[in-house]
Amino acid sequence: MSDTMPPQSQPDPIEELIDFLTPAVTDILRRLEADEFTTIDFIDVLKSDPTANAAFEEAVRLWGEQDRYSRMVVHGQVIPLILRRSGLVDWVGYAHGQADDYAVPAWWRLRTGQ
Repeated sequence: MSDTMPPQSQPDPIEELIDFLTPAVTDILRRLEADEFTTIDFIDVLKSDPTANAAFEEAVRLWGEQDRYSRMVVHGQVIPLILRRSGLVDWVGYAHGQADDYAVPAWWRLRTGQ
């Protein structure tokens, strides 16, 4: 048996941002009027709400890298994972031809009766 202890597991920084940003994303999802939207469309709507935009910008800041790289993480990993886990939308496919400076956008469809 080894005398060394296993390293303490560190919290996953993506999961921490997901926990932080989920309330803002869920709030916007529950108020959306479109049946289908792209990730870019969703982020535009999210950023049009002052409270949600403040949470979005704080998530970018919390990631702690240069602004561009932090936005890549939030656009490409954090928001899509929140959308997938929300139970409110389904991933429809990649949004080919839709420009996003930070990630590969996708199409999402609101689930009916949610």
